[in-house]
Amino acid sequence: MSKFHLNTQELVQGEFIINKINIAFVFQVNCPGCFIYGIPIMNNLYKSFSDKVGFIGVATAFEDFEYNNEANLKLLLNDGTLVGETKKYYNANYGLSQYSEIPKFPTAFDSIIPSEQLISSNKIELICNAIPNFLNFSEKEKEILMMKIKSYYSQIPLIAETFTLNQLQGTPSFIIFDDKYNILGHHFGHIHEDILKTKLEHLLSLI
Repeated sequence: MSKFHLNTQELVQGEFIINKINIAFVFQVNCPGCFIYGIPIMNNLYKSFSDKVGFIGVATAFEDFEYNNEANLKLLLNDGTLVGETKKYYNANYGLSQYSEIPKFPTAFDSIIPSEQLISSNKIELICNAIPNFLNFSEKEKEILMMKIKSYYSQIPLIAETFTLNQLQGTPSFIIFDDKYNILGHHFGHIHEDILKTKLEHLLSLI
C-alpha cells in the first residue's frame, strides 16, 4: 500500500491532528479550479466530518512561484485576497478581488527545497516507489529510471516536497489516508463532493 508523504512547513492556520481517517487537500493559490470547486468541497467536508476525520490543506507550488507562495496563502486565509489567474477569473466573472469561501480547515504551505537537496537525498527512492510496478523492475531498469529522475529534477530550481514525493498529477488533489499514512483514496481534478463524502463514510464505518 502506497504511503502519503506529508512534508510541509509550519501550519499557517489551525492544527492538524492525525486520526484513523484523514484527508489532505493539495492546491495552489494561483489555480482557479482549486477555488471554484476544491475549497468549497473541503469546507463542506470539514463541517460534516471534522469531529471524526483529520483535515489538512497543503498549498503547494509547481509553477508560478511569484503567486504560489506562503505570503499569498496567508493573504487568502486572512481576508480572502486573490492573486494571479484566480484573481483574474473572479474579477472577470464576478467583479471580485476577494474570495468568500476562505478555507476553514487547518492549512500549511508545502516544504520547498532546492533541487540539489532532493537529488542528494534518499527522497529520489520515494519518488520511484510511487511509480506503479517499480519494485518489479530489474536492478538495471531501476538504476536507469533513477538517473532519469535525477536529471529531470536537476533542471527545476525549487521542489515542493509533498507534491513531488507523492507524484501528484496536479491541483486540486484530494488524498485520503490512515493514521500510518497509508493512502486509502486519491482523487485529482474536479470530483463531486458526494464521492468523497461516501468514501469517508465508508471508511469510518470500518473502524
